[in-house]
Amino acid sequence: MIDLEAEKNKKVTALLIGEPGVDLGELKGLVDTLGLETVRAVSLTRREITPAYGMGKGKAEELSALAEELSADVIIFDFEIDPRKQRNWEKLSKRPVFDRQEVILRIFADRAQTKEATLQVQLARLEYSLPRLAHSYGDMARQRGGNFGSKGSGETQLELDMREIREKIRLVKKELKQVVKDRETQRKRRESVPIPTCALVGYTNAGKSSLLNALTGADVFIEDKLFATLDPTTRKMQLQNGANILLTDTVGFISNLPHSLVNAFKSTLEEAERADLVLLVLDSSDEKIEFQYSTVTRVLEEINADKSPRIIVLNKIDKLLERGDGEIVLAKLNSLFPGNVKVSARTREGFGTLTEKISETLMGREKDYIIPTDKAGILSEARKTGFIIEENWLDDGVHVKMKSGGLSSNARLEALIAEYENGSGGGENG
Repeated sequence: MIDLEAEKNKKVTALLIGEPGVDLGELKGLVDTLGLETVRAVSLTRREITPAYGMGKGKAEELSALAEELSADVIIFDFEIDPRKQRNWEKLSKRPVFDRQEVILRIFADRAQTKEATLQVQLARLEYSLPRLAHSYGDMARQRGGNFGSKGSGETQLELDMREIREKIRLVKKELKQVVKDRETQRKRRESVPIPTCALVGYTNAGKSSLLNALTGADVFIEDKLFATLDPTTRKMQLQNGANILLTDTVGFISNLPHSLVNAFKSTLEEAERADLVLLVLDSSDEKIEFQYSTVTRVLEEINADKSPRIIVLNKIDKLLERGDGEIVLAKLNSLFPGNVKVSARTREGFGTLTEKISETLMGREKDYIIPTDKAGILSEARKTGFIIEENWLDDGVHVKMKSGGLSSNARLEALIAEYENGSGGGENG
């Protein structure tokens, strides 16, 4: 007798196929996130690019037979499969076949929460599906329309559907443009108040959202899965000296992020490009941390955010030190990423050092000055930036503790301080 409940809860199984020499661990993680079960992961020994299957027919038949033997429900490729090859593979294997890009698109569709993220994913999926429409038709000769006396026999169903998708793409782009415009208005409103901005960027599942929650008291959704968060979340964070900054969590990066998604999420990724400071978060306990770093820096280059000042944050340091080789690995990481800050979002270890480094990078070093009363212009300019920590008017001048020299200091203030320091020949206590 068939156990209906077990049948209902049975996971869809997948056979993964990758290029020669490529580790399929990342694709397996994506497939797990999608809720599928991997029954076998196969890396090709060599890949012969052919029009029909992207590899030799004999190898394609061998892999199809393996899928049958393993009772795999689907075949997933770690590399791109064009519509023609996808059709050929499905005819050969008699099961659904798709590539890494479609896996990511499906995850994004499941994770999108806000209107902007939903529209971005919808746009990416429509653009991905357009050239694959023919794949879903068995008879390309079906036609609709064609009135008596008109030229031709009318449009095929495929042509009509493609036209409909193009129209949907146009409408989604139009709606997305308005949403992005509204976001731009909100951003300008934020920028009208001189509060420095920081963007958390990093490989997906590096712990960015956990870090945002721990640093700001936010309640961003977190889960131990890839792409748990798609929507950028901005929260105010107070530094040790009382100054405030805006901290933004961004969508996680991954190797070979489809260009359609990079383009669709351009406005979201711009948060990293426009930030005064980038906190590049890495999972210190992950054995592939160097791969994560190179992936993130490559995506930052793609979105023109590689010029922004950055601090490398080694997260999950507690998890690393629990390992037997933790100290050895840590020494290696210090060599690979000099000047890094080690933290744990779970235990809050290293938060003091991190906030101090953020403060120093954004606002400069703390110094004590005795400003003559006739140089009060320095104070007026410093008040605009909010970098005066302490101010006491005494007989010999104004005793001031302020920060200067950071990324957010304005040029006018720096020029006034330099003029004062060079012209007065002294007056600084610290």
